Amino acid sequence: MLRFDILTILPESLDSYINAAIVKRAVLKKKIKINIYNLRDWSNDNYKSVDDHPYGGGAGMIMRLDIIYKALKKLKALGLKKKDKTKVVVFAASGQILTQKKLEEWSKLQRLVLICGRYEGIDNRVAEKLADEIISVGPYVLTGGEIPALTVIDGVTRLLPDIIKKESLQEESFSNSREKGEYPQYTRPEKFYPEVKNKKKHWDVPKVLLEGNHKKIEEWRANTT
Repeated sequence: MLRFDILTILPESLDSYINAAIVKRAVLKKKIKINIYNLRDWSNDNYKSVDDHPYGGGAGMIMRLDIIYKALKKLKALGLKKKDKTKVVVFAASGQILTQKKLEEWSKLQRLVLICGRYEGIDNRVAEKLADEIISVGPYVLTGGEIPALTVIDGVTRLLPDIIKKESLQEESFSNSREKGEYPQYTRPEKFYPEVKNKKKHWDVPKVLLEGNHKKIEEWRANTT
């Protein structure tokens, strides 16, 4: 079983996705376990604050090292050796871009600890001293790490045994299509009339996909990626 530990200040934002579709199926099959922890539980002031002003000045607030350290210590996620098959991941726009290869690597682990930042980011000592990997899900900035965490959970979970039916060629070829370049796909109706009264205007499925010639279909797909 692969265990996900998520550290966040917005635990409620993760519930709906985790309780749906593939992820829920994996939980029910005991392929994965997801634990969500509120970082405010490790705050010791009356306001349950987890952030403070940045040294040197600047806009916004920075999530504190000591809060995250206490959480990781409580979860026994500090100073682990490689044999433990655990990774502590911080999400940051400046991190390494997430790839399918990385998801495949993580799918062989026993535990992933995902630290979700907010505000203007996390004290950089978390990345320097506590994290195993700093990851970005794309060349853009998000308001927090919760969406990247769900991306990782989804991407890793679908790679686990007995989660997606391998006899389904569409599902089985998903990873390969990402490596080679994704080709266009179509389904019913064969002809779509965007204007009911105008039967001369229609959007059609490419003819080659309807002829049953698999060699030509493969050639067409190769030329449209």
